[in-house]
Amino acid sequence: MRPVVVPVALGPRSYDILIGAGLLGEAGARLRALSGQARAAIVTDSDVAERHLARLSASLEASGIRPVPVVVPAGEGSKSFAMLERVIEELLALAPERRDCLVALGGGVVGDLAGLAAALVKRGMGFIQVPTTLLAMVDSSVGGKTAINAAAGKNLVGVFHQPRAVWIDPALLDTLPDRQMRAGMAEVVKYGLISDPAFFAWCEANGPQVLARVPRAVAHAVEVSCRAKAAIVGADETEQAGIRALLNLGHTFGHALEAETGFSDRLLHGEAVAIGMALAFRFSARRGHCPAADAKRVEAVLAALGLPHALPPLAAGRLVAHMAHDKKKAGGEVPFVLVRGIGEAFLARDVALCEVEAFLREEAELSQRRTAA
Repeated sequence: MRPVVVPVALGPRSYDILIGAGLLGEAGARLRALSGQARAAIVTDSDVAERHLARLSASLEASGIRPVPVVVPAGEGSKSFAMLERVIEELLALAPERRDCLVALGGGVVGDLAGLAAALVKRGMGFIQVPTTLLAMVDSSVGGKTAINAAAGKNLVGVFHQPRAVWIDPALLDTLPDRQMRAGMAEVVKYGLISDPAFFAWCEANGPQVLARVPRAVAHAVEVSCRAKAAIVGADETEQAGIRALLNLGHTFGHALEAETGFSDRLLHGEAVAIGMALAFRFSARRGHCPAADAKRVEAVLAALGLPHALPPLAAGRLVAHMAHDKKKAGGEVPFVLVRGIGEAFLARDVALCEVEAFLREEAELSQRRTAA
């Protein structure tokens, strides 16, 4: 069965997203046709290497390409200066040419790290995204954002560097831990909340089938999400028009939560985004932008998908301090993606951080009362 093709239209930087079961086994032939190289670095993490590296390596070898694995520790901690330096040194040891492509095999951490390394080596070499998590398939593998974390916050050091291709094999999700599947669903739901209420309703009805890895449901969720992101990236590649910024729904809150929890497994990115989206809806309702009923509906869907939606017991002031380092900050103000309802996201530039802190204090008090009850 031929894969679904989703084009990302960016002029000379255009590329295709391919979606289809079995693409991992075709990677060698596709890479040979794309670049003709004789060897390829595979940047992956220790967990993914155990599950999928052998199959990808075998596919490359069958097409006459020598695989060279570059394995980093699993987890958000690998998005660091130290790990970036290590990956770059291992790539340079291969004496790559600019036309060569490295392969990023993994979730968002691997894709971000490998993409940034590819952008820096010889001022830019090619790379292929082969995402292995639902979150990476529907979000981080598409659009060319590459970054590592810094002490001041998440994704603060990076560049835009588009991949040469994205190859999505939904069959790889069969080995993904359930918690990671749930975290990925937060980004799927996000596309409905931004601009597609019909897709949100689909997620409301079919989200459990995606979590159960029903092939037709997974394929639909991935394709719709990729088409939505490709359209937004094509319209506003580097967030200059304010369109791509809408993809950050829930992320300003979520990134602060991740920073405060130490970029650890205590709170996965998708879980932080789920809480952030619920907070964005409740904050929008508090400001009179959005019906409270919509905020409740979003909370109910997130809860049904096994995702958190309440603020953890964290200090509001510390969360706001993390937000002050947001990379979208301009003119001293942090823009927030808020909503007028489900499928009606907009960028608000009139939000004062003192207003956010007061809101978060209220949310913390509500969470404490619920816990006590």
